[in-house]
Amino acid sequence: MAVVGLAILLSGRSALPASRMAAILNLEGAIGPAGADYVVRGIRRADERGAAVVVLRLDTPGGLDTSMREIIRAILAAPVPVLTFVAPSGARAASAGTYILYASHVAAMAPGTNLGAATPISIGGGLPLPGAGQDGPSRDGASGSDRPERAAGDGAAKDDAARNGAAGNGTAARPRRPASAMEAKLVNDAVAYIRSLAQLRGRNADWAESAVREGASLSAEEAKARNVIDLIATSVANLLEVAHGRTVKVGERSVVLDTSGIAQEALDPDWRTRLLSAITNPNLALILMMIGVYGLIFEFMNPGALYPGTIGAICLLLGLYALSALPLDYAGLGLIALGVALMIAEAFTPSVGILGIGGVIAFILGATILIDTDVPGFEVSLPIIAGIAAAGLGFSLLVARLAWRSRRRPLVSGREGMIGERGTVLDWTGRSGRVLVAGERWKAESDASLATGERVRVTGVDGLVLRVEPEPAAQS
Repeated sequence: MAVVGLAILLSGRSALPASRMAAILNLEGAIGPAGADYVVRGIRRADERGAAVVVLRLDTPGGLDTSMREIIRAILAAPVPVLTFVAPSGARAASAGTYILYASHVAAMAPGTNLGAATPISIGGGLPLPGAGQDGPSRDGASGSDRPERAAGDGAAKDDAARNGAAGNGTAARPRRPASAMEAKLVNDAVAYIRSLAQLRGRNADWAESAVREGASLSAEEAKARNVIDLIATSVANLLEVAHGRTVKVGERSVVLDTSGIAQEALDPDWRTRLLSAITNPNLALILMMIGVYGLIFEFMNPGALYPGTIGAICLLLGLYALSALPLDYAGLGLIALGVALMIAEAFTPSVGILGIGGVIAFILGATILIDTDVPGFEVSLPIIAGIAAAGLGFSLLVARLAWRSRRRPLVSGREGMIGERGTVLDWTGRSGRVLVAGERWKAESDASLATGERVRVTGVDGLVLRVEPEPAAQS
């Protein structure tokens, strides 16, 4: 036994731990910060529980590039094998899902599923891949130096795609020339990334490149035939059976999968992942931020109310945290800040609606371009923008109406507010005395001779002395 153990050690191959549990993670829908957090923490939890393998059941139309790369980094650094399984039938691993599938130790699909269409996109037509703007000269140089080889790969991929299209196998969009040098750099960056993953796992790198450059897609059977995936399985249990005995590279180790008859344990999202999933919805993040702003406005207008300020501060911080996790267009964020500032100014400096209306317009423009991606599930809903803008406009119009009404009403406070007030003489000597006006005792002067108890009207104010005269009805 010692000799056998030594031989295994020298060959760099080892069996999995004695644990007989497979951790199951389910990643569905658009991939964002919450999905990345769930997968990263799920792999860590699986390792802590001593799981033999992690099965990532995947069904996604794509997602944010930052979140996709975070998941891929976690898979590449995972201490246990990660088996990505596109399931159930009808599911897909499009765009970001294709990269994740290529990065996994074992790539599997259920019948009736598809993958591909991995060309990155964004609102402005650019391709927001982190790091694409960095190392620009070196990437340009690399692209230029290997252009003949890359061109040959493109030709092979195009010929292969054409043959498949003629035979009814696979789908590929017609390749187009990049619209700009920046787009070409970003596409080349994406191609280099997926090719590196394909070469790491020994999968079809040429087709991976066509999925990025041409938006090519494949069904499960075609993907298996072209060495894009490793296995086809009908269920997680079937996947664990057919994956049994395969050798995969986990870090620097070669591991033989022992998954036949293994138990399954689903690692469902915890409260943190659910909360992150909720607040990183751009629509909810925008609503939380506006609740926070208006809560603080009402607190400043009514100091000591406490509830508006407390709730507003919490909502504002949650909204800002959510926005920090999303790909923002800072011009949009600036327009939203300007719009909010103008609406606040309208509340404290009534301008008959000019500031409020301008703030609403700035807010609508900013919210429209706030999220710098058009990945499904991460766009700001136009009805939500319209609703928030209508509420802001209504608030501004209410303030303007109150300001207009206040301009038409007589003054009721201050020096001018005393003019015309009625009072009663308390005591009087000669041409001066004391009167009771608006519940207060005042020194008063008058050209008329007044008697105690006589009704008077205020005609002027001189410092703290009132000028009064007898009420017309009381004059003889």
